[in-house]
Amino acid sequence: MMMDEDVEQASLMSFNDRPRAFPNMRSKTYSPLIFRILRKLNVRVLSIILLFCFGAIFYIGASTSPIIVFVFTVCIISFLLSIYLTKWVLAKDEGPPEMVEISDAIRDGAEGFFRTQYSTISKMAILLAFVILCIYLFRSLTPQQEAAGLGRAMSAYITVAAFLLGALCSGIAGYVGMWVSVRANVRVSSAARRSAREALQIAVRAGGFSALVVVGMAVIGIAILYSTFYVWLGVDSPGSMNVTDLPLLLVGYGFGASFVALFAQLGGGIYTKGADVGADLVGKVEQGIPEDDPRNPAVIADLVGDNVGDCAARGADLFESIAAEIISAMILGGTMAKKCKIEDPSGFILFPLVVHSFDLIISSIGILSIKGTRDASVKSPVEDPMAVLQKGYSLTIILAVLTFGASTRWLLYTEQAPSAWFNFALCGLVGIITAYIFVWISKYYTDYKHEPVRTLALASSTGHGTNIIAGVSLGLESTALPVLTISVAIISAYWLGNTSGLVDENGIPTGGLFGTAVATMGMLSTAAYVLTMDMFGPIADNAGGIVEMSQQPESVREITDLLDAVGNTTKATTKGFAIGSAALASFLLFSAYMDEVSAFANVSFKEVDIAIPEVFVGGLLGSMLIFLFSAWACAAVGRTAQEVVNEVRRQFIERPGIMEYKEKPDYSRCVAIVASAALREMIKPGALAIASPIVVGLVFRILGYYTGQPLLGAKVVASMLMFATVCGILMALFLNTAGGAWDNAKKYIETGALGGKGSEAHKAAVTGDTVGDPFKDTAGPSIHVLIKMLATITLVMAPVFL
Repeated sequence: MMMDEDVEQASLMSFNDRPRAFPNMRSKTYSPLIFRILRKLNVRVLSIILLFCFGAIFYIGASTSPIIVFVFTVCIISFLLSIYLTKWVLAKDEGPPEMVEISDAIRDGAEGFFRTQYSTISKMAILLAFVILCIYLFRSLTPQQEAAGLGRAMSAYITVAAFLLGALCSGIAGYVGMWVSVRANVRVSSAARRSAREALQIAVRAGGFSALVVVGMAVIGIAILYSTFYVWLGVDSPGSMNVTDLPLLLVGYGFGASFVALFAQLGGGIYTKGADVGADLVGKVEQGIPEDDPRNPAVIADLVGDNVGDCAARGADLFESIAAEIISAMILGGTMAKKCKIEDPSGFILFPLVVHSFDLIISSIGILSIKGTRDASVKSPVEDPMAVLQKGYSLTIILAVLTFGASTRWLLYTEQAPSAWFNFALCGLVGIITAYIFVWISKYYTDYKHEPVRTLALASSTGHGTNIIAGVSLGLESTALPVLTISVAIISAYWLGNTSGLVDENGIPTGGLFGTAVATMGMLSTAAYVLTMDMFGPIADNAGGIVEMSQQPESVREITDLLDAVGNTTKATTKGFAIGSAALASFLLFSAYMDEVSAFANVSFKEVDIAIPEVFVGGLLGSMLIFLFSAWACAAVGRTAQEVVNEVRRQFIERPGIMEYKEKPDYSRCVAIVASAALREMIKPGALAIASPIVVGLVFRILGYYTGQPLLGAKVVASMLMFATVCGILMALFLNTAGGAWDNAKKYIETGALGGKGSEAHKAAVTGDTVGDPFKDTAGPSIHVLIKMLATITLVMAPVFL
């Protein structure tokens, strides 16, 4: 890739004075209701309200545990830091009017779709909350809940409240991701006119704002819920609930978060890839115009899709991952503490909250370590943005190892097994190493600096068919190393936990499952920085689109192309990271489900025998669910893209002046088509995911009742969950890696390799990229959300299957 110093220090040389952009693309301004209310409030009144809220939070925390006070303090500091990052990013200039115009149009489209999409999701969430309420009013209680005097009505209201709070927080997390991206994109574009490093810093800090808010909200939401229930129910007082049973009341929070994340990922993924595929097929393939050309009627819809699909959906996705992992680890920690009769179990229960509090601290350091000026030690004319991001990640990893070790010594030390904390620290180290390996594997298979993507690009030189074959084979091959890594991690962490010295009253080791929980926490201990890298991708992509549409000099476009290519790699690596964490989190949730069934049935439920025909059928149904869900998600993108293709073709035919900049495309028409299709198409696969485990559990519960197998429904659902998790991990790895590799193979050719843009190899690569779009941004990300949602819904509905 031949690039000169103009790429690092952008030169604003003269260029052809073509029409810059089509004017008046913005339809209307929009500000969320909460912002309008806050703006009308007097500053003193707002300060008093905030002080009252903080006071109430800290009072509840102090009444629960000093550990909760620490968690609250760190989360609030991280929110203050995110405010600083926001002000820093928004203080940057937006560039010339033509850039601002395009950015405003993208912002309007993204906020309009988000408002409509989340209105639909909220209605479905309220309906599901009513269903959960009805079920819990007639379900059985655990012996511990009955002994504590927790009635069915109280249990129902607690679960519904937790579900709605989880859904609300997940929605806010998604909105935060979208809000910052639609404001940072134009500032990155403007900074690219000056230097690549400044543009990189703005994109990273914008992503860092979103990451800190998302992780902070996941942690403080669970902490508030836990401490509120602790104080309200009088936990650990005579005749009340034991603290080790309290985490079971939080499962509704995880289900609410996963419910919103699934529909956000589905709807956003269908939107972004329906628009992208439609824009590419007509614009690039048929008309031969560049990507993000202002003459393409679907270009604004494509750029909007980057925000609602990659930013909003990913924020909700990671929020759900962290929430599910924290809750399952709290359940397992409480269960182990009860079996071992540990005198003060609060450290084992609250350990996940502390780990993610430290995540906020170390990730903040990693984000702030990326400066706006080049490192003097770098001698090359162009500094690799990936190397800069990797340097920040390495710093975060080192800090994670240190803080994780300190956390285990602080919270997991017990006189019953004085060396147990060290074993658990090693479990965390296993998780941190696993995360690093996952990021490296994903980078190897999707970055065009490495052999797999270059081999895929070379296959494009012999035609479209060989490109597709090479991409599919690359995706299939890419599942091997991650699966081996996960396998080693689970076995190693389980063995370390089992040999920690913690035993039950019969002398049987009990720390194995908690060891895997600690490894999962280790893997997610840098989640905020990983989400920062993920958010960097769509912001850089949007910045490139704004530069292209406003027809900036080629040197500026080269900078945004370089950042966009790195963004594709970071998106692919963070998806690999998310799948790995989903695999470990699902294993935890599966174990927590078996513990919950044991608690409700009051009988031991430690294994699932797939030699029982009904249980084996449950496994088949779980495997089928993954393939059917993937098929429906990809088909939804295909149908949406067809509508976009027909509309773009119609506009080119009816408005021939578009190609000469004499007529303005109807951008809003494509935005409306994609938004309507995405909202319509997300319902069917989402409903399939929610209904399947409930229907299967109820059907086999009834069958078990008539055949004398009292736990059959629970066993079949466990088998379904187990097989769906295994198939889902493999499918998501294949789809995400293949799609990312196809995209970067195209980017590699566009740098000038194998004939460059417009060559036959480039046309074949565009075909591969088009095929890979629904793989990597719709079906793949939705699947790893799906497997976690299946686990959380089985946790919430466990009593129904008995």
